[in-house]
Amino acid sequence: MSSQSLPSLPAIADAQALYIHWPFCISKCPYCDFNSHVRDGVDIPAWEAALLADMAHEATLTPGRPLSSIFFGGGTPSLMPPALVETLIGAAERHWGFTPDIEITLEANPNSVEAARFADLAAAGVNRTSLGLQALDNEALHFLGRAHDVNEGLAALDTAQRVFDRVSFDLIYARPDQSEADWEAELARALSFGTGHLSLYQLTIEPGTRFATLVAQGKLTPADPDHGATLYELTQAMTGAAGIPAYEISNHARPGQESRHNLVYWRYGDYAGIGPGAHGRRGGMATLRHKKPENWMGAVARNGHGIQTEEPLAAEDRAREALLMGLRLGEGVDLARIAAQSGIRTDRLVDERAIAQLTDLGLIRLTGDHLQVAPAGMLLLDAILPEVVAV
Repeated sequence: MSSQSLPSLPAIADAQALYIHWPFCISKCPYCDFNSHVRDGVDIPAWEAALLADMAHEATLTPGRPLSSIFFGGGTPSLMPPALVETLIGAAERHWGFTPDIEITLEANPNSVEAARFADLAAAGVNRTSLGLQALDNEALHFLGRAHDVNEGLAALDTAQRVFDRVSFDLIYARPDQSEADWEAELARALSFGTGHLSLYQLTIEPGTRFATLVAQGKLTPADPDHGATLYELTQAMTGAAGIPAYEISNHARPGQESRHNLVYWRYGDYAGIGPGAHGRRGGMATLRHKKPENWMGAVARNGHGIQTEEPLAAEDRAREALLMGLRLGEGVDLARIAAQSGIRTDRLVDERAIAQLTDLGLIRLTGDHLQVAPAGMLLLDAILPEVVAV
């Protein structure tokens, strides 16, 4: 995982990001534990007014801090009317202003109905889309509860790559009964499209999902972890050879195509989060909006914003979050920077004995104050982080 191609932080040092949550989906996928909801109808004017109010509240607390990125997540934001997207982008620009190269991403389902809106969404100001392809196999798509088939998904990808400046798509691998040869062929096909960014996730069974229920009933057997490790190593080899290496444990990009918005999270920058269930980080403060759409709407009506909790983070919490997020990146973290931001000495941030042991094993690299998880260690990241992070 080379850090050579990663974009630098915005030239305007006080820039921040904005996340806008649209919680509605046509149906709930059996693997999904995101804050997504199925409703018979959505009152678009009411949602526009509420999102604008929630945004205005955040803007009053961060004046003069231009936006380097906006991310419409969900749910399924491609179900939003393009006029609403345009209204929200315009309001964000009036409140904060934009950095010259702002990235505006919208997550989309790759079906024909939503693909028909792509040109209008681009005209509204969206310059990057993230498509939930999830698989290039019809049987797998049915298993994952997706409404599109492979041909429809690839047609949407083709439309996206013609309409938007930058495109990413997701695939889920390590599915039950997926062989090494199956994934090799599927990933090779995915790489053949020349897309600038790929998010490649192993299937995980999350509590509260339909898949978790099936596992508990003995009706679904997840992939063996050792097999998952083999597929992960194959993924790194193939993407690296194709010139789209991992810059974060599950995210791969051609040079300059990394997600600038997600880099704000992983580098522990500030971001405003509006809409149901949205998290934010604002000057050492953790914000959380009400999760259920109706509860969020009610809070906005009462208070002018949807905040459920707003709490200052202790120095140890800020340092821990910065380490846990930053060590996911191939570029690693600057311990001196985290020490300066948190006021905690570098020798208290990490366990030096554990780092020495993991360095000997080729899993960690420490050069001065620059700490990285080595490529071989990324496979063991969940085990390494508790050993290394001392705060």
